[in-house]
Amino acid sequence: MSTPGPVESDLGWALGAVMRSYLRATTEAVGDVPGGPRGYQVLSAAAGEPRSQLALAQHLGVDRTVMTYLLDDLERAGLVERRPDPADRRVRRVVLTDQGGARLCELERRLAAAEERLLDPLGPAERDHLRHLLRVLATRTTHGEDPCTVVEEARQELAEAGPAPRRVRG
Repeated sequence: MSTPGPVESDLGWALGAVMRSYLRATTEAVGDVPGGPRGYQVLSAAAGEPRSQLALAQHLGVDRTVMTYLLDDLERAGLVERRPDPADRRVRRVVLTDQGGARLCELERRLAAAEERLLDPLGPAERDHLRHLLRVLATRTTHGEDPCTVVEEARQELAEAGPAPRRVRG
């Protein structure tokens, strides 16, 4: 194994390169669901306790107007339903349909396969160790922020920033 060059030994470059590969692979894995990665997040969140449309938007950090259109698309695809809340009929609860549950399982399998392809250069123990270390860093640096929001913000920041700048070391 050769010694890494200045760019390859930079933590920011390495994290950015892995994040771009991860986002590309996971976007491809869930790209055919309405809303892409965001649609997947809605399906995943809807698999739990039914939430109001507004609570779901707040939980995922999605503008409520955008959430309305996203839910319209997911509902047309037969993946979710909006049902009246028995306690307040003005409120709609987002519920995963049977078809949505099956689709979510399929998407989760695709995402797991995408992660395995990304981590393919590592052995099983190294994969477990990397996941553990990332979990430790993530939970100690996000200060209790919602993980979905953190990933979505990172996705947006990477898209806006374009390619990572190279640092020149003297």
